[in-house]
This record gives sequence, structure tokens and C-alpha cells, in this order.
Amino acid sequence: MISLPKRTVVERFHIKEIAYFLLIILLLMISSLTTGTVLSEFFNHDSLGQFAVLWQKMFRPAWSYWSYVVSPLLDTIRMALVGTLLGTIIAIPFALLSASNIVTVAWIRGVVRIICNLVRTLPDLLLAAVFTAILGFGPLAGVVTLLIFTFGQMAKLMFEAIETIDKGPLEALEAVGANKLQIIVFAVVPQIMNTFLSNFLYTFEVNVRASTVIGYVGAGGIGQLLQVTINQFRYDETAVIIFVILIVVVGIEFMNNYLREKLA
Repeated sequence: MISLPKRTVVERFHIKEIAYFLLIILLLMISSLTTGTVLSEFFNHDSLGQFAVLWQKMFRPAWSYWSYVVSPLLDTIRMALVGTLLGTIIAIPFALLSASNIVTVAWIRGVVRIICNLVRTLPDLLLAAVFTAILGFGPLAGVVTLLIFTFGQMAKLMFEAIETIDKGPLEALEAVGANKLQIIVFAVVPQIMNTFLSNFLYTFEVNVRASTVIGYVGAGGIGQLLQVTINQFRYDETAVIIFVILIVVVGIEFMNNYLREKLA
């Protein structure tokens, strides 16, 4: 007769899950006390009333405002595309220098990885605020922000993909006397091309969303228009902008998913 394994007391009463839940509640309480957050303020009469008024206005979109949204929307897509493309191009040599199966000198890899890690830790909103102050309001600040953001992300994704490739073709080319450039072109690129294109499409999708947010701090695009309508309490126009952003983001996501399936 087969006997089922006996569960421990911890497993029987789900003590571990309960402990995690209580820990999360405790951390939320500590965070609330530390930051001086009063949760009841989110549910008082004035807040709920203002929330109802806002949604009432947004559920009556000013569809005539559509003509003003098209140009900033195209700027947003251009910002995301140019920033993603330039950032990816710059990231390629850094990814190669970070890969242990391409560069055998440890200190070179270490320095390059530190640079990429430092770039990746910078928030996109901080970058947008800095470059808006340097370059002024407009799409140029947004492109530079997305370029740096893309560089940090693509460098990491690509060097991790390079380190997981089959070493057989690399060793075969080395055995016949191929140089580093030939090894990269004929052994590395064919193995990572599909992964590279998939990561590029994913980063472009992320940058379309990010360009909306960074535009809110003056980096151009539809986010800047969103800020103007909110500051002027034109929530009927804000609703049109949000609807357009939703349609574009969902459309790009479906397109990217289709292309990634074709590349798989």
C-alpha cells in the first residue's frame, strides 16, 4: 500500500505564506509611517468627489481634439525609434567587450560592465530632466534620453545572449586562424541575430511607453501635450490623448509579438 508523504506543520497550516503576507503588511506600515502617508486621505469625501468629477469629464472626450494629437504622437514614435536605433548601435561594441567568450582580458570586461551598469541605474525621468535643462524642451532631449536608456538595456541583453552561444563555431574559426572580426561576423552574429532582433523590438516597445512619460517633463512628444491638458484641467482633451496612447501601444505590442513569433 502506497502511503502519501506527510506534510509538516509549516506546510499544513501554510505558515510560510502567512508569514510572508504579514511581513508585507508590516513593511507597508513602516513605509507609511516613515513617509508620513495617511491612507485615509485617499478615501475622504473631497478626494472621492474630485475623482468622480475627473472621471465624469474624461468620459466625455473632446474628439475634435484629435487633429492636435497626431503630430505630437508621430514625434513620440520617431523619438522612440531613433533613440532605440542609435542606442542599440552604440551598445553593440560594449556588448561584445563585455562577453567573456569574446574578450578574455578580465579587467577590460570589468570596466565595460561597470560603465554599462552605471548607465542602466540612471532613471529615465532623471535623464529627461537633465537633458531638457541642457538641450531645451523638445524631441531632441527625448531622443538622447531614450538613446542612453536603450544603450544600458541592450548592452546587458546582448552580452548575456553572446555568452550563451555555442562555442563550437568560435573554436573552429580560431583553429583555422580567423581573427576576432571574422569570428564575430561568421560565428557570433548568426547565432544571436534572432535574439538581437527580438530584444530590439522589445526595447522599442518599452521606449514608446517611456517616451510618453519623459515627454511629461518637457522632452517633447505626446507626453508634453498631456501635461498641458492636465495643467489646464482639460480632462476631456486628456481623455483623447490617453485613448490614442492606448491604441498605439497596444498596436505596437501586437506587431512586435507577431514579428517575434516569426523570428522564433
